[in-house]
Amino acid sequence: MPTQISDRITRALLGAALAAGAVTAGAAPAAAAATAHTPAAVSSQAHALNPADAPAVLGRAAYLADAETGRAYYGKRADERMPVASLTKMMTAYVVLKEAKPADTVEVTAADVRHGARGGAAVAGLRAGDRLTVEDMLHALLLPSGADAAHVLARTYGPGVDAFVAKMNAAARELGMADTRYVNADGMPTNGGGYSTARDQVRLATAVVANDTLRKITSTRYHSVPRTAEHRAYSWRNTNRLLGDPGVIGVKTGFTRAAGYTLAFAADRDGTRIVGVILGESDSARRFRTAGALLDWAASRPAGR
Repeated sequence: MPTQISDRITRALLGAALAAGAVTAGAAPAAAAATAHTPAAVSSQAHALNPADAPAVLGRAAYLADAETGRAYYGKRADERMPVASLTKMMTAYVVLKEAKPADTVEVTAADVRHGARGGAAVAGLRAGDRLTVEDMLHALLLPSGADAAHVLARTYGPGVDAFVAKMNAAARELGMADTRYVNADGMPTNGGGYSTARDQVRLATAVVANDTLRKITSTRYHSVPRTAEHRAYSWRNTNRLLGDPGVIGVKTGFTRAAGYTLAFAADRDGTRIVGVILGESDSARRFRTAGALLDWAASRPAGR
């Protein structure tokens, strides 16, 4: 069951961190709780892992692993640094919930709207002056991949975008993402766009779906916000076409010319949570077909193979 899986992941990841010396027995409870979401169990093997019976992966890089044990199913250029586009927003959401509560309220400014309109970024259609809950803003960030929502959250919880990006990089180090550097909160090519790897993004996606609030959001296909005195009405559709397939719980799509089409995906299959990432795909629809094939293939493999 999903809740049981989440509990087992938390115990396994905390145990791995303790074994590695990342948390001492005398650490404060808050520090231990933060480390519990660190996917330290994700395999660090650097060689290619491409079994003969694995589905063909035409993307530039990919990685697929068991979220609880870290067992690697598949790897292709898993440690090659490259842009990841809007997969960046997974870290934006993760960092926000280290400080904010879902019921907290944030306000949209004209600067947020202007930022979203630059460079052809995907937006959530936010309007200046509206006040929405953090939970609704996270839907705006993760479903339609709103760059305007990313700016609202980064500006609010930095405070300021530069300070927020510093927090993103600090969180990446905490998660063991040694080959990742963030330069903005939305993954657009601004300031070079930053970089990460397929393996590092699997670490992040594992932490995201271990969070109950974020897993609920990344699993949501449609989200509507009725009009109130605080804001106008909104309706957002998830860009992840995998949702609706057996056990799929997210996670995030992305695209820029430099990054190509990217996808972080996860599913619970027969008591196992499988998490994967595809980077540098040249065909938008194919990334979803490939991810679905990888999930089916991994779920069918006997233990230990």
